[in-house]
Amino acid sequence: MITIDPPSSSPSHKSTAASSSSALPLDGLSRSGLTRFLNRARCSVGLAGEVEVLLTGDAELKRLNRTFRGKNKATDVLSFPTPAEIADHNAGDLAISLETAARQANAFGHSLRDEIRILLLHGLLHLSGLDHETDSGEMAAREAELRRELRLPNGLIARTEAPKAQPKAAKQRPRPRTAKLPALKKPTPSKPATRKLATGKPRRTRS
Repeated sequence: MITIDPPSSSPSHKSTAASSSSALPLDGLSRSGLTRFLNRARCSVGLAGEVEVLLTGDAELKRLNRTFRGKNKATDVLSFPTPAEIADHNAGDLAISLETAARQANAFGHSLRDEIRILLLHGLLHLSGLDHETDSGEMAAREAELRRELRLPNGLIARTEAPKAQPKAAKQRPRPRTAKLPALKKPTPSKPATRKLATGKPRRTRS
């Protein structure tokens, strides 16, 4: 089940995304559409149990991050897996910040809906037991595979592991192209003309 609880700056509106907000483009979201994607992605990941999802704001994600991880800052998605003995019925909970998702969607040039779907997939993979911070690339490979299957833009791991763009160097005026000339051979000095005198010995003449 997906609960949409926009941050306080948006109109109070729970469990639906039909209304729009001046702060967040919530009119592009559909709770039923996101629920269908969640169920499809959950099956692709291999989770049997149900997953509860809260779509909220930075303040709530910051509170949860501080309470459960000791990090006093907002983040995009948090995963809360359940004990193995009940995982077949309830696989866990996800919390996603709509505000952070909107910023990331704008930065990467896609819709808020697509960004939330990317975050849902990432969170589901964590619920399945994968962890890109400690593994040897297994979660990154699985996320890339499922991203292609579910037709999603670049995933979270692919973004963070992509090489940072180098700052552009100051534009310089192009230097004119010059053709490389072959090395000139040093001229071989010609031998001065000589003439034989009556004595038969050579003598240099003035040039």
